[in-house]
Amino acid sequence: MAPLISHLCFTRLLFLSPKSPLKTLPIHALPICTIAAVTEAQTSLYRRKTFSHIFQECSDRRALNPGKQAHARMIVSGFEPTIFVTNCLMQMYIKSSSLDYAHKVFDRMPQRDTVSWNAMFFGYAGCGNMTIAQSIFELIPEKDVVSWNSLISGYLQNGDYRVSIGIFLQMGRAGIGSDRTTFAVLLKACSASENYDLGIQIHGFAVCMGFDQDVVTGSAIVDMYAKCKKLGESLRFFREMTERNWVSWSAVIAGCVQNEELVGGLGLFKEMQKEGVGVSQSTYASVFRSCAGLSAVRLGSQLHAHSLKADFGSDIIVGTATVDMYAKCDRLPDARKLFKSLPIHNLQSYNAIIVGYARSYQGFEAFQMFQVLLKSGIGFDEISLSGAFSACAVMKGHLEGIQVHGLAIKSTFKSNVCVANAILDMYGKCGALMEAHCVFDEMERTDAVSWNAIIAAYEQNGNEEETLSLFVWMLRSRMEPDDFTYGSVLKACAGRQALNCGMEVHGRVIKSGMGFDWFVGSAIVDMYCKCSNVGEAEKLHDKMEEQTMVSWNAMISGFSSNEQSEEAQKFFSRMLEMGVKPDSFTYATVLDTCANLATVGLGKQIHAQIIKHELQSDVFISSTLVDMYSKCGNMQDSRLMFEKAPKRDFVTWNALICGYAQHGLGEEALKVFDGMQLEGVKPNHATFVSVLRVCAHMGLVEKGLRYFRAMSSDYGLDPQLEHYSCIVDVLGRSGQVSDALKLIQEMPFQADDVIWRTLLSVCKMHGNVEIAEQAANSILQMDPQDSTAYILLSNIYANAGMWDEVSKLRKMMRCSGLKKEPGCSWVEVKSELHMFLVGDKAHPRCEEIYENLDLLIIDMKWAGYVPDSDFVLKDEGTEFEELEELMSCN
Repeated sequence: MAPLISHLCFTRLLFLSPKSPLKTLPIHALPICTIAAVTEAQTSLYRRKTFSHIFQECSDRRALNPGKQAHARMIVSGFEPTIFVTNCLMQMYIKSSSLDYAHKVFDRMPQRDTVSWNAMFFGYAGCGNMTIAQSIFELIPEKDVVSWNSLISGYLQNGDYRVSIGIFLQMGRAGIGSDRTTFAVLLKACSASENYDLGIQIHGFAVCMGFDQDVVTGSAIVDMYAKCKKLGESLRFFREMTERNWVSWSAVIAGCVQNEELVGGLGLFKEMQKEGVGVSQSTYASVFRSCAGLSAVRLGSQLHAHSLKADFGSDIIVGTATVDMYAKCDRLPDARKLFKSLPIHNLQSYNAIIVGYARSYQGFEAFQMFQVLLKSGIGFDEISLSGAFSACAVMKGHLEGIQVHGLAIKSTFKSNVCVANAILDMYGKCGALMEAHCVFDEMERTDAVSWNAIIAAYEQNGNEEETLSLFVWMLRSRMEPDDFTYGSVLKACAGRQALNCGMEVHGRVIKSGMGFDWFVGSAIVDMYCKCSNVGEAEKLHDKMEEQTMVSWNAMISGFSSNEQSEEAQKFFSRMLEMGVKPDSFTYATVLDTCANLATVGLGKQIHAQIIKHELQSDVFISSTLVDMYSKCGNMQDSRLMFEKAPKRDFVTWNALICGYAQHGLGEEALKVFDGMQLEGVKPNHATFVSVLRVCAHMGLVEKGLRYFRAMSSDYGLDPQLEHYSCIVDVLGRSGQVSDALKLIQEMPFQADDVIWRTLLSVCKMHGNVEIAEQAANSILQMDPQDSTAYILLSNIYANAGMWDEVSKLRKMMRCSGLKKEPGCSWVEVKSELHMFLVGDKAHPRCEEIYENLDLLIIDMKWAGYVPDSDFVLKDEGTEFEELEELMSCN
């Protein structure tokens, strides 16, 4: 019933008399093609429309149903259509993607002209069915230049560039002369295949034919040279053109953008405006792409306003390019707002917002937009899928990634190399290495990106050995590594501290000609630093043509991690002198060196610089400030930094808990830990190390054991060796030395020297000689040159009055040439660092220092201070005098 009503409505409108009451009909109730007819009828005295006019309107609007209704009315009315009207009807069906109807109309035509044949042939070519298109072409009785051009264009649209050139040669042999459309199509084939040599030949042929001055051919020549990466020739020809239209300008601007001459493209756009040439969709798309590449959001906003003034506000192509520009300039709120304001959304606009969210590490939002795209019924392509996989990788959504993978398998994109690479990357970042390797093995074709994705997957998940094996496999498969490959492989060498392997990779980098590449060079510097070869790293850094922030940070971090904090600070000063602006990582690393050296003065200067550059809101920076002030003994400022931190992660909480623990403020540390739990911040292994140490120092045995058990039961954290060491200390301090030994023996992994030394220390507290001997023997089996084990055991014997054993140990130490390592201390006074060793008399003011030390020792005696003798070898009757002497020396 509904189609009949619609049909009657259409026919009534089609043949209304001028006096019919049109305005009583609601416009939303009319079929698509009749709305325009009604509007025009109201403004043009209700003039009658012909069938050809209606078919053309429906064709322009892709309005299939109203077109069918008009076709039905034409049949019912008995109207005999001319060839022209039938061609219009056939064109309407073709443009509405109804080739079956179009072919039926074509078959029933009593007479056909060249337009009829060309329309039918081009319809099949346009939908990619070149077999039928070719057969129709062969049947055309009189093939004109349009027919040949359509065939060439059809093969071009289907990616058969060689065939399209072959058809052109056949056309010449058939005696059909070329026109400007022929040259435009041929040059487009050269552009698409980036065949520069063939492009030159066709350019020469166009000159011979006199088409080089034609604006259509000339614009195609400009585009061809640009697409073949010959921008200079493209610009030269553009300047020599006698006539230029908006197509020429669009081609040359797009050419600049495609060849990364972004500023040049914007300059040409400005010149275009001065000449008063109108701007097209493609021109706006190119200039928005330039702004995106330059991150020039301010200029992009101005061009957005320019497009709105030019009445392109509702244009989907310009709108999509603008959304993409805002997304790539990290203005996601503006991109989303513009996306919502677009009157219609196509696949490209969805892709722009999905990829924009994924690039900005907003994986959840990107995945939500992908779900909206699926519900819209528009479909998806390889870019949509790649964006969805990137979103899953960002949010570590393994389950969501599997679901999208299933969607890709069901689609036609399962064998697309870009999609497969995105799947590889997603599984790698989700830690699913088995799935990643399966995808890689099943790929029909692998490129450099595929190899990089699988190598990076293993490196990012800490499988350095497998990373290096894959690199060797890549070389054997004759795939040449690029800068990203070397970046991952060098990271794997750094992670394993495999210096020899890293040097081999370095040698290969030099042979490949990438030795001076800033990205690879920075990775090599970092590798040498992590392999404790800071000297070689510094040489390479100094030789680099472009010393990037990554390279500077690698050097400063390298010095810091190799316990050369002073050198790290000197390198930081050198960096500032060269005008390099530090980033968050630089400041955090230098603050860490200040914490290591307790140079609070320099730390405060760095803090001031951080405030000046408005970096204090960075959670990494705020955590490091909390740590630096606590290690410099300033818990008040450490707490203040913690309170002012706009964001607090587990690192920030850990820094404060650790600070309180190190300063013996156990109650405050446990209060902070309680606050951390109330805030819903999940503690990690480092948190529990500090908490358990507090419990040990405060003698909280039950609480310590409860926290230890809670690690695995409440937080899913398997206790590590340092946690067992803390529990040994907790049990030992409370006198449960035997239980402490039992815990060590029942641990799931082998004890190290630290845990045995902890046990040895608590044995001294409680005079447990038997277990002390066992602990000392275990230490000496690991390191026979460990002097602290001898000293601690000797003191335990001395406290027990076992002087024969003391004598034996001393003799063993003398025979082995063992001595206690001298203690070292330092202090910063007026920005100058003063260092001291035990018995050091090299300081220029040593006499003044020792005079003050003597006064302090007298005050300490009066105050009842008893020296800590744990690490001093004792003799009967002389130990206190020895201690006093050593104390005065230090």
